[in-house]
Amino acid sequence: MTKQINFLGKRQFAAFFSGLLLITAISSLAIQGLKLGIDFTGGTLVELGYNKPVDLTIMRDELAAKGFDDATVQHFGTATEVLIRLKPKEGLSNAQLSVEVSSVAHAVMQEQGEMRRVEFVGPQVGDELTEDGGLALLYSMFGILIYVAWRFEYKFALGSVAALAHDVLITLGFFSVLQLEFDLTVLAAILAVIGYSLNDTIVVYDRIRENFRLLRKGSSEEVMNTSLNQTLSRTLMTSVTTILVLVALAFLGGEIIHNFAIALLVGVVIGTYSSIYVASPLVLSLGVTKEDLMEVEVDKEGADIDMMP
Repeated sequence: MTKQINFLGKRQFAAFFSGLLLITAISSLAIQGLKLGIDFTGGTLVELGYNKPVDLTIMRDELAAKGFDDATVQHFGTATEVLIRLKPKEGLSNAQLSVEVSSVAHAVMQEQGEMRRVEFVGPQVGDELTEDGGLALLYSMFGILIYVAWRFEYKFALGSVAALAHDVLITLGFFSVLQLEFDLTVLAAILAVIGYSLNDTIVVYDRIRENFRLLRKGSSEEVMNTSLNQTLSRTLMTSVTTILVLVALAFLGGEIIHNFAIALLVGVVIGTYSSIYVASPLVLSLGVTKEDLMEVEVDKEGADIDMMP
């Protein structure tokens, strides 16, 4: 017989742990915010390749000496490739800015490097992307609230949306605390996390609803614990296989999708945890009972009238 794990018996500890994570995430977002990429802030991105390793410290110092104090310089893929991000500068067009920055970099390296990529994003476009990204998150949450309330019951809807908000805030907080760059690919990853976490939660909710109708004995907590144990192997197998792929992407996929993979990795781990220790305990605390999920029997008109011979 499979061992029954008392998940809901540990819900107070889980609530403390989630509260600690949320306080850390919200505090970091309020104090230092996200390190927004040029997709949102606007600016110029220049990727250069050389035949020898690039010393980032010397490159930063030389760019600062030439008036580019706000330049962000980092290796991109290998030590011989460098990625330079710059905010818009008055008096210089994006094209002029990229030419001047590449000239400074070539002088530091004492060779004519290869221009791999140049991207320009205007500040107006960045503002629109920020607004549209926030609206996308809100619309998805609202749509999920309606869907789960229609498919299950409003208590389950509130639990699922609260769990999703929990996952999104902690993932955003992770990027804020470590000051990892937040760009459009990371936003796409967070939207994917919402879908993944919701799917995991719906699987658990389906089993809870089924067991509420099948199991005649046991309290709501016991029925929900049984449901969590029955779906545990499926949840772990799905999460572990997904995590293995994301770890490979994060370390071997290159710099372009690194933060995308990191956001998904954090989101999948937190989403798996929340489907067990956030979504279900919230529904239990809202007082869900068997009656909430029992199908309503509709009496047919005249069914209680005896038929005359």
